[in-house]
Amino acid sequence: MIDIAKLTELAVAYDAGDPRRVQHLMKVYAFCRIIGQGEALDAQTQNILEAAAILHDIGIHEAEHKHGSSAGKWQELEGPAVAAPLLEQVGADPAACERILWLIAHHHTYTASEDRDFRILLEADFLVNAYEDALPPDACQTADEKVFRTRTGRMLLQKLYLAPPYQP
Repeated sequence: MIDIAKLTELAVAYDAGDPRRVQHLMKVYAFCRIIGQGEALDAQTQNILEAAAILHDIGIHEAEHKHGSSAGKWQELEGPAVAAPLLEQVGADPAACERILWLIAHHHTYTASEDRDFRILLEADFLVNAYEDALPPDACQTADEKVFRTRTGRMLLQKLYLAPPYQP
């Protein structure tokens, strides 16, 4: 099993001085943990999902450096090469490493797979991005219809973005 605390420490060190990126990865990690547990993933799949959540945007700095953009396609392209040595440092086995790198390389490609770990990563990232990017309710409704697959992810999307707004 991958030591998530150690991997987080390495990811935070990599993103040192960029609190926005660190805050984002921590929120995506938390939602992945909650959704994965809500969907009763087995321990190994949950561990891989959590590691992928920590590293899903690790390619942003390289994307900005090489391509002048943090667009999803550049994150997917650059992320695996940055993530691989971090996974090696925490002793990820080859199969886990391969899966995590695949998840990183596809986390903006909504049609890449129907695998549960992949769908959960997409859902968690969307939940965080919807808040950070102040997406309108119609975009969240579209995501509910076209992106979300899990009961737990859909419940969170509904409660956070599609329920009537809180009125003090």
